[in-house]
Amino acid sequence: MFDTETLALLAPAVQQMASSHGRLPALSGAAQPAADRDAIAAVLLRAAERMQDNYPYAHPLYAGQMMKPPHAVARLAYALATFVNPNNHALDGGRASSAMEREAVAGIAAMFGWDAHLGHLTSGGTMANLEALWVAGRLHPKRRIVASEQAHYTHGRITEVLKIPFQAIAHDAQARMDMSALQAALDAGEVGTVVATLGTTAAGAVDPLPQILRLRERYGFRIHVDSAYGGYYRLAGNLAPEAQAAFEAISEVDSIVVDPHKHGLQPYGCGCVIFRDPSVGRFYRHDSPYTYFSSKELHLGEISLECSRAGAAAVALWATMQCFPLQRGGAFAQGLEACREAALELHRRIGADVRFLAGPTPELDIVVWAPRGASASEVSARTQAVFEAAAREDLHLAVASFPRAMFPHWPLQWDAERVTCLRSCLMKPEHREWVDEIWTRLGRATDAVLAA
Repeated sequence: MFDTETLALLAPAVQQMASSHGRLPALSGAAQPAADRDAIAAVLLRAAERMQDNYPYAHPLYAGQMMKPPHAVARLAYALATFVNPNNHALDGGRASSAMEREAVAGIAAMFGWDAHLGHLTSGGTMANLEALWVAGRLHPKRRIVASEQAHYTHGRITEVLKIPFQAIAHDAQARMDMSALQAALDAGEVGTVVATLGTTAAGAVDPLPQILRLRERYGFRIHVDSAYGGYYRLAGNLAPEAQAAFEAISEVDSIVVDPHKHGLQPYGCGCVIFRDPSVGRFYRHDSPYTYFSSKELHLGEISLECSRAGAAAVALWATMQCFPLQRGGAFAQGLEACREAALELHRRIGADVRFLAGPTPELDIVVWAPRGASASEVSARTQAVFEAAAREDLHLAVASFPRAMFPHWPLQWDAERVTCLRSCLMKPEHREWVDEIWTRLGRATDAVLAA
């Protein structure tokens, strides 16, 4: 499961990097606290033993949370960069890695159809969304930010931190933002920004961006797209028409967030925020002469709320994009398409099996379903039992709670307004070839619960 053969590629790359400093005097004495090789080896083995207490995130039988192993080139490039340990807050702390970050972010912006842009990497989607909503608040002070009830919960937290009014908008049975509910909020006035989620965390739903754009023509609000999970699906060629239309329209929005540490094959943490209008950089301006001194060029720290940021994340992303360009029809895009095919096949089998209740058709690669029961409470209890039974089969799923409105056709006695469902993120391309094995193990786990 773990690739160790590529580790041999790291030493020559480190030696090549070190050769640029060959003119410097040799170090005398220990550069760091002394630790002999045997001690280091022993501690590493102890750390490896401790790290065995994890789920098998890299294996296709782990189909629960949004966990995807970084590609070998990303791991090696990240490790290579740590020998220098650049800090991309200031150009002085990471000259090469800052240039690589700008190139990588420009590649992501181009994927969304933007040439001119302002953007940078972040520690993850939460920080990236915070920056986007901070800028939104500066442009529309005291006006509400609205997002779907299925949007990530951190939007409510972020707006609370920023002291910006926030409103959650109802969703439809597909977990997409409901346009009638959005229009009602707009008619009430004082909406400055609409957050459209292209790939919700719970169900992988894609909000109807074309309709939101049409409403913008009338109401004049700002649109921020949170595609932390789903953004790379812009490259996929096998989406349903509604989702495809949303991703095609993404170039018309004002800001976008995407997480390379999800579908982008990167180690944690690597998020990205991009603005269509570069002039929003004026909100970031500050004077910090103790960190900026060697160049008059734009420093990434001058367009970021974060200070210290790992330059290694930029190096890893740049290296990965060199190997796998963000092109439709390319190897990277084909991997996304394989993930969606896996999700559609699992959903098809669930819908055809009397043991299960199928959720909405997957728009990306997240599948939602539940074991059949007479009532919402019984379904929730059986969901938890199947989740635990599947883990004993080494099949690792997830559970999520959804409102009754998501399942208008489920033949249940609704003795609760919410129901707990099983949920899988089939975000590894190899999941397509593992659907049979996943189905077999899911069947055994479900049969054990229903027979109890």
